[in-house]
Amino acid sequence: MKQKVIAVAGPTASGKTALAIELAHKYNGEIISADSRLVYKGFNIAAAKPTKEEMQGIPHHLIDIVEPEADYTAGDYAKDAKKAIEDILSRKKTPIIAGGTGLYFRVLLENYDLTQVETDYKLRAELENKTKEELIDELKNKDIEAYKTLTQSTSKRRIIRIIELITTMNKPLSEIEKTKEAEYEVEWIMPEIVSRDWLYERINRRVDNMIEQGVIDETKHLLKKHGRIRNFTDTIGYKELLSYLDGECSLDEAINKLKQHTRNYAKRQLTWFRRNPNLKITI
Repeated sequence: MKQKVIAVAGPTASGKTALAIELAHKYNGEIISADSRLVYKGFNIAAAKPTKEEMQGIPHHLIDIVEPEADYTAGDYAKDAKKAIEDILSRKKTPIIAGGTGLYFRVLLENYDLTQVETDYKLRAELENKTKEELIDELKNKDIEAYKTLTQSTSKRRIIRIIELITTMNKPLSEIEKTKEAEYEVEWIMPEIVSRDWLYERINRRVDNMIEQGVIDETKHLLKKHGRIRNFTDTIGYKELLSYLDGECSLDEAINKLKQHTRNYAKRQLTWFRRNPNLKITI
């Protein structure tokens, strides 16, 4: 008999953190973050990392576990999150996985077997020097079926990883990444989303609050401490404010870009989660 876990998934600013904490109080649970930016130390305001007050005494796992320089993969997450699940279950408590990174949910709770292939740093460096369009063309030549799975929202990093897998294993992606039986019985929950306009207004307010909370100073601090590393410059919130700090745009323009990029990200998240037939989406 499979052990039961609760998954709280949804787009940014939809109220996942509050809902997960409410469920944790109700079901004697502990929360495992499923957010690809909360793993990084120092990514606080821009990543909407919950504060101790917001956690309300509920233990949270997989937050602040690596430095931003780390190449923390979905495979790393799956291993760490499974350990956390087993630990929580061993103490007769309920694991609640909460976040908005679709790939994290997929490799952990769905029937997706993410093959562990060692990173080829030389090949990756070569691929990173290419444009996204060049990478798409290369993938099309290497594996037409993998190419057909790409969407407009597929990131450059994901395309690089696909090409790396295909090149290293010398096999098509369909033979590398396979499905398996899901390990847990999952109750999928999504916060109620009144409307898209409602969600976008919450996003806009969150960005305004981030500015008030000092995200500009946080960006300056991280830049001084870590430099322009990819995990920093690729993160929504920091990359727009870096443009402002570099004098490429005004603060108002940077804030508007941040709001727009966050709304675009939320739309991509919704598209991802719609693929899960067990997760009801109320929009």
